[in-house]
Amino acid sequence: MMRLVHHIGIEKVLVELTDAVEEDFRRWEMFDKTPRIASHSREGVIELMPTSDGEIYGFKYVNGHPKNMADGLQTVTAFGLLATVSTGYPVLLTEMTLLTALRTAATSAMAARHLAPRNVRSMAMIGNGAQAEFQALAMKAVLGIQEVRLYDIDAKATAKTARNLANSGLTVTSCTSSQAAIEGAGIITTCTADKQYATILTDNMVGGGVHINAIGGDCPGKTELHRDILLRADTFVEYPPQTRIEGEIQQMDADYPVTELWRVIRGEAQGRRDDRQITLFDSVGFAVEDFSALRYVREKLKGTDFYQEIDIIADPDDPRDLFGMLQRAKD
Repeated sequence: MMRLVHHIGIEKVLVELTDAVEEDFRRWEMFDKTPRIASHSREGVIELMPTSDGEIYGFKYVNGHPKNMADGLQTVTAFGLLATVSTGYPVLLTEMTLLTALRTAATSAMAARHLAPRNVRSMAMIGNGAQAEFQALAMKAVLGIQEVRLYDIDAKATAKTARNLANSGLTVTSCTSSQAAIEGAGIITTCTADKQYATILTDNMVGGGVHINAIGGDCPGKTELHRDILLRADTFVEYPPQTRIEGEIQQMDADYPVTELWRVIRGEAQGRRDDRQITLFDSVGFAVEDFSALRYVREKLKGTDFYQEIDIIADPDDPRDLFGMLQRAKD
């Protein structure tokens, strides 16, 4: 995966992935849709995220364990699979830890392309963990962001992000508070890892005309925004049955109004309507986005040596004689 990304170029990957995700959002109705299947524990969560467009089936296995960082492990690890619907045979098995970071950033950029203020040039990145650089580069490549303002409660995380973005072409400003980070920013991205109700942004911090990209809240009991912000914002979501369980809107009443992002992309609903509107993309990650990323990778692998053929499917001479195949393997 790393060789493939460097072969294409990371910003080009982010632009092309943004377009791939948007292409699938435009055909939203073709997909099987179900909230992710989650197994929660005190330590974290393990999830399966399946979908199909009727021709290709895909799923992602992913975990979320914030405590892992203390042990030098990734908070999130993932792998994904594509299979043909016509035979049920898998055609791609790939890592998705890196790919999830790329597709999450691409999805954020896709949403911002439709919801952020026109000609926005500055963004705040609150939470400077593993996702931060991808988010900044996607906003730069897709929207033309020129400045990123960083804040994390862990100053080492901010220093890491600033160091990694030093030669990106972005103006990078490290801040000592979330309030300082959002000053002058047209896009505010929150991406923190604590598995709890939190208040990263309060209502008095958020002025009119901004786009909030809330991507840290992704499971029951975990949010980042004060609910009063949601009362002032127009909120856009991927799949309401999942977001009402996992997103910022889990704080709100069941009739809290939301707009599905695919409808904005298709021109069936309004996105940003004026310069004072606060737009909120309450992003929890949905299986269609992973499908788009897997489909993109499969296409990009053609004609390269960035993959290996693996033999994991039983292939008896007689499809009815699986036992005979096993017996012959003794020879």
